[in-house]
Amino acid sequence: MSDPLYSFAPPGVPARPIHVVPEGETDTALASLSGPQRRWAEAQGFTGKLGSHVILPDPEGAPVAVLAGYGTAESRARQRFALAPLATALPAGDYAFHGLDDPAALAEQSLGWLLAGYGFTRYKGTPATPARLQLAPGLDAARLIACAAGEALTRDLINTPANDMGPEELEAAARSLASRFAADITVIRDQDLLAQNFPLIHTVGHASDRRPRLIDLRWGDAGPALTLVGKGVCFDTGGLNLKPGVSMALMKKDMGGAATVLGLAQMIMALGLRLRLRVLIPAVENSVAGGAFRPGDILPSRKGLTVEINNTDAEGRLVLADALALADEESPDLILSMATLTGAARVAVGPDLAPFYATRPEDAAALRAGAVRAADPVWEMPFHAPYEKMIEPGIADLDNAPSGGFAGSITAALFLRRFVEAPRYLHFDIYGWQPSAAPARPKGGAGQGARAVLEALPELLGL
Repeated sequence: MSDPLYSFAPPGVPARPIHVVPEGETDTALASLSGPQRRWAEAQGFTGKLGSHVILPDPEGAPVAVLAGYGTAESRARQRFALAPLATALPAGDYAFHGLDDPAALAEQSLGWLLAGYGFTRYKGTPATPARLQLAPGLDAARLIACAAGEALTRDLINTPANDMGPEELEAAARSLASRFAADITVIRDQDLLAQNFPLIHTVGHASDRRPRLIDLRWGDAGPALTLVGKGVCFDTGGLNLKPGVSMALMKKDMGGAATVLGLAQMIMALGLRLRLRVLIPAVENSVAGGAFRPGDILPSRKGLTVEINNTDAEGRLVLADALALADEESPDLILSMATLTGAARVAVGPDLAPFYATRPEDAAALRAGAVRAADPVWEMPFHAPYEKMIEPGIADLDNAPSGGFAGSITAALFLRRFVEAPRYLHFDIYGWQPSAAPARPKGGAGQGARAVLEALPELLGL
């Protein structure tokens, strides 16, 4: 795995100022410079446009300060982490933001600087050495680093191709995390899944030579109980309803839910939050073989509900169902699942928003507010009760893939909710991928919703 690049300078060291200049306020900023620096900035055509910057030299030509364009309020609303590209664009050295008076904006841009230092170099290249940022007094450095490190773990897990990230390797990643934070971990594998009543996890994964398993991590012995459930389909061929090649190309990311809950768990444990954390990951590979489950099969579940299989490519909700049923048996204060579950969610909101479902409006409101503070956008979707009949095939209790193609994300969420009786359940239908590079977000694996959840936890759980 690649290491996150913690590009923060220790406090007290001399740091080159980055003067953050909104568009329209360049006259004031330029007036504060020496004559040669002002003329240099004017010659560069600096206007404060978002994303622009000018390195200011001393009389010997060495860089001593930076002007960074901060654009307009409208342009900033369209671009998260607008100053993050500076982390890799500036020459090596220590820097500090000046002129960012809004604490929330300062925290966002500082986090963006850290996130921009990520690089996945397991197979090619070497880690870059970004410029270092000196944190302004009052910022919570531990929280920023925990968020960046958790995101780096998520990105690494998703970016790793399936030949090196199967169920066994995902288990190893969870064990490594548990070891770092003195968490307990147990794993149920292969035939033991049947013996301990996880028939759906076993059925989805047993066609692969890479044996299915259920990973169960626990941490903390006081406070409210939070259970995270992440979809760990390490590769999805679609099973016998085989995906076309273009749809299979990104299926290494089908364990993005597992990667995201592990990243969130790392954030929680690194910050030492006072809660009882449980992480459940059904880890499987959905393969094509003689033992693969078939369209038309009717399968039992841990909860006792029967499921008619109308598409073997709707396997994620099956493995989650058994894990959610287990989570529900302890009646934790909050159950939260994350999964790269449906293409319908991407069609609805695109790759940048994390759609979520909530059984309580108060929890949804807390998440929306946390998402704004964390610069981690989410969008609430409805558990629309009139669609319940769409997941009831008549021949079995549930249908894993209702025909017609309507409301695919909602019907998947309703399916999962059938396995949770606890009153407080949140479900995220994430994409887990950045299709093109953006500030602080390189192309590739991406965590979605984790920082929003972390930010909302005090309100969600009374921490």
